[in-house]
Amino acid sequence: MTAPTAQDDFEVWFLTGSQHLYGEETLRRVAEQSRGIAAMLSEAPAIRVKLVWKPVLVDHDAIRRTVLEANADDRVVGLVAWMHTFSPAKMWIAGLSALDKPLLHLHTQANVALPWATIDFDFMNLNQAAHGDREFGYVLTRLSVPRKTVAGHVSDPRVVEQVATWTRAAAGCGSHLRRPGQHLGRQRPGGRGGRRCPGGRRRAGGGVRGHL
Repeated sequence: MTAPTAQDDFEVWFLTGSQHLYGEETLRRVAEQSRGIAAMLSEAPAIRVKLVWKPVLVDHDAIRRTVLEANADDRVVGLVAWMHTFSPAKMWIAGLSALDKPLLHLHTQANVALPWATIDFDFMNLNQAAHGDREFGYVLTRLSVPRKTVAGHVSDPRVVEQVATWTRAAAGCGSHLRRPGQHLGRQRPGGRGGRRCPGGRRRAGGGVRGHL
């Protein structure tokens, strides 16, 4: 049995982007595949934080509410985001603008390889991570959102290790910020300590963003 660590007390939320356009049946399959990817990461021994799967996000209100809930929960040390299908990046702008936790963009897909012999339009409608993740990466850059990007299938040990390394860093930051009066990085104007992780960016007006 692996000895307990401080990471065991923390959570990372697994978020999946899609949209209503595809219909309920497609969204049901998106949720199933998303749970599968999250489960593979959760079962990896190298990842010690609790990976919490969240329902598929299909509109800007749900995205923003989820981000604000994560911001307010001290157990949550970061978010993993995957755009399973084409999730219009503009839906994420309000949520990403409010984000105060480390972010990992997981650029992956449900299948290890494409089924060239049977591929059809239904498969293409369901599996558009290549499109969704690229647009998501673009809007992250336009918004200057600091993040870690990991590309590849979660069955690859190298992908899992990159995610695990990020979770350890996020947990370390979260552990530090739990201590009364602690802060990382530069102070806010006026000498008030800024609660952020290394790599955070400063908001207009002196606020502080927390990211790895």
